[in-house]
Amino acid sequence: MNRDFGWVQVARLGLVQACLGAIVVLMTSTLNRVMVVELALPALLPGLLVAWHYAVQMARPRLGHGGDGSARRTPWIAGGIAVLGLGALGAAGATTLMAQQRGLGIALAWVSFGLIGLGVSASGTSLLVLLAKRVPEARRAGAATLVWMMMIAGFAVTAGVAGHLLDPYSPQRLLAVTAGVVAVALGVTGLALYRLEGDTVDLPAQATAPKPAFRVALQQVWGEPEARRFTVFVFVSMLAYSMQDLILEPFAGAAFGYTPGESTQLSGVQHGGVLAGMILMALAGGRYAGRPAGSLRAWAVGGCLVSALALFGLALAGLAGPGWPLKATVALLGAANGAFSIAAIASMMRLAGEGRARREGVRMGLWGAAQAIAFALGGVLGAAASDLTRALIGSPGAAYALVFAVEGLLFIAAARLALRIGEARTAATFQPPDRVSPAWAPRGTT
Repeated sequence: MNRDFGWVQVARLGLVQACLGAIVVLMTSTLNRVMVVELALPALLPGLLVAWHYAVQMARPRLGHGGDGSARRTPWIAGGIAVLGLGALGAAGATTLMAQQRGLGIALAWVSFGLIGLGVSASGTSLLVLLAKRVPEARRAGAATLVWMMMIAGFAVTAGVAGHLLDPYSPQRLLAVTAGVVAVALGVTGLALYRLEGDTVDLPAQATAPKPAFRVALQQVWGEPEARRFTVFVFVSMLAYSMQDLILEPFAGAAFGYTPGESTQLSGVQHGGVLAGMILMALAGGRYAGRPAGSLRAWAVGGCLVSALALFGLALAGLAGPGWPLKATVALLGAANGAFSIAAIASMMRLAGEGRARREGVRMGLWGAAQAIAFALGGVLGAAASDLTRALIGSPGAAYALVFAVEGLLFIAAARLALRIGEARTAATFQPPDRVSPAWAPRGTT
């Protein structure tokens, strides 16, 4: 019999998310530095590899559809972590190979980062679906906060420990540290998932019906107005969220004269604000558990609007210069980002089960793919826009101000989209399982 997850079960899934984060940060941060500094390769190479691992995550709906046909989600989570670990080992090997055979090393890295994207897609999508199906409404905001904070902890611990063990750098150390991180992640994941779903898993009555082909299931989900609207909201909000990632520290240096150490501290202020916003949202989610849909929408809208306000503040900071309270503005941006992120994740968990049965994985995968595409585009667009505006305007502060203002407008657009989330139940909920909405028919999808 299916039982609701308590905090212990949620923490076990948080451990898995921490393992996922530990491997990913090693690939996107440590290998990035090794390629650029130790191997003297163009910074564009790791940037393209990271963008490729995001692009591969367009497979999330397909992998989610595979999980929809299974009685259990934990095998998909464990399998995804295993593929992620294999990709990480391949990426580390490829990085060491680049020193002797650059072309072959880059080719191997391309394949390996593709595996990393597939592993993140399979494990991350199924983990969120399992949370959505087994965590009660009243605990979802808190569960999302706990899981994401544990993932951030995985980032921090791995970056610190791996950085210590890699010094002084050698290819052998890189391979050994990567293998160690992967081994620990696989072991912790196996223990955390052991019998997590119980001895038996009850299937809903609809599970006796044949599972539709992926193309049909995707058409059906895209034909649900609520799912389609939420997909657009995720893309727009995460695009705005990610555009400032690569330009905040350069902005602080160019417009305020911050040293590298001071700009890194400013980034720490932002991350501290994100954690504070997440905790605040989790506490409020429990307080308003009696009307979760309305409160989640309010927090998503409010978080987007305050994020826009903070970004407009950064735009004014670019024009005003050193007299502006930059740290306070960045802290406000981080808190607003954290609050709206948790509200969005909790909304995902609520909306995943609305609509046709056995489409939870497709819905969650669709939203995850929208987020991945937004993150892939956001960093590139933010950095490119800042470079272009600096070339055209000449003043660094004014150039960054324009980019921050555009990001603020994107957050306002996201807030308008969030206002419509959960207004009414979709008509697709009451359609027969074999009926396909004609709203969207992607070509060549299998």
